[in-house]
Amino acid sequence: MNYRHAYHAGNFADVLKHVVLVGVLDHLGRKPAPYCYMDTHAGRGDYPLGAAETQRAGEFREGISKLLDAPDAPTLAARYLALVKELGVEDGTLVSYPGSPRLALAIERPDDRAVLCELEPREADALRALTRRDSRAAVHERDGYEALAALVPPREKRGLVLIDPPYEEPDEYERLERTLIAAIARWPLGVYVAWYPIKHGDQSGRFLARMAATGIRRQLAVELTVERDDLPGGLNGTGLLIVNPPYRLDRELAEALAWLQPKLAREGRGRFRVSWQVPE
Repeated sequence: MNYRHAYHAGNFADVLKHVVLVGVLDHLGRKPAPYCYMDTHAGRGDYPLGAAETQRAGEFREGISKLLDAPDAPTLAARYLALVKELGVEDGTLVSYPGSPRLALAIERPDDRAVLCELEPREADALRALTRRDSRAAVHERDGYEALAALVPPREKRGLVLIDPPYEEPDEYERLERTLIAAIARWPLGVYVAWYPIKHGDQSGRFLARMAATGIRRQLAVELTVERDDLPGGLNGTGLLIVNPPYRLDRELAEALAWLQPKLAREGRGRFRVSWQVPE
């Protein structure tokens, strides 16, 4: 695998993904029963912004750095930014960006649980080091799709699955669809969040159409672009398909994205949307 998330840590795609993550986990935490968080492509969990690979791409400068001091953040965006600052700011400067595992563990309660899957050995070692003193976290050095097929439903019967693949393989969308559909069949009450890139060619649009055609209910699409969708050559935007989103999360996300998108857009370009692919 050539993908290293450190090059992209804190970019606009991370911002959207982690706003959604915080929103879902906060909702799950409003009920007393414990829940399980499963991350199929967990990465190392924390990303020092001074590292050579992070500095080389510098994508955080066009992402999280644009938001830290922005005023009037709505509730969900403000909650996300407060967590980022709590976990990554030292002496008034953001020195590291928390990945999904670290954010999730900062939100989880003592009886909640995190199942963190990472296939790349060095990333898995770093994740183990990060979580070694946290009994809630279990790191699995294995293929995340295979782990999802084997580990749902969790014993808690409540929880969230985050699927955040690198899309390096030509059949990534097909594998995502197969695994997601099978997992939902086994655990229909779980919340599923699947990340996808928005690039020239509209593969993401075809993915959403195929998922809608499955008949699986309660599919919400959340998208944020910083360029026009069909611009060749790179990542124009980011999206998340959420299955079984908590009640009112769609409204909270619409409010958050209306604030986020203009701040992250490149010269005023791009768009956002929060729309039901398949309703109740």
